[in-house]
Amino acid sequence: MKRLAIALLVAACTSTSQQAHHTTNPPPKHVATTGDVQKGLASWYGESQMTASGERFNKNAMTAAHKSLPFGTIIRVTNQRNGREVQVRINDRGPYGGGRILDLSEAAARQLQMIDAGVVPVTIEIVSKPR
Repeated sequence: MKRLAIALLVAACTSTSQQAHHTTNPPPKHVATTGDVQKGLASWYGESQMTASGERFNKNAMTAAHKSLPFGTIIRVTNQRNGREVQVRINDRGPYGGGRILDLSEAAARQLQMIDAGVVPVTIEIVSKPR
């Protein structure tokens, strides 16, 4: 009986921790508006099938993934290492690792000259949000 109770307790704890790991991100405390600025690390990705918005991923499109900005938001991304800028449209969610704030399409990463570096410090500014 004792072994059964321990097994049930372990199963319950495991199930709870797995559920907590797969929950969606809570809504942002601050709703971003046009002109808002964020600074952090950006990476790029070149292969994916579908985006979280339902669009087919296109590595040649000027798009990006952000954890909370609404799909369709246009942002200006500045590579802090070289000053190069690009405008991209948010159409995916992420990144979810490495303390990054943005994942860029390969085309956007090329324009920012960050392909070789992989991860660079960036400033992002909201240019427009969808209506």
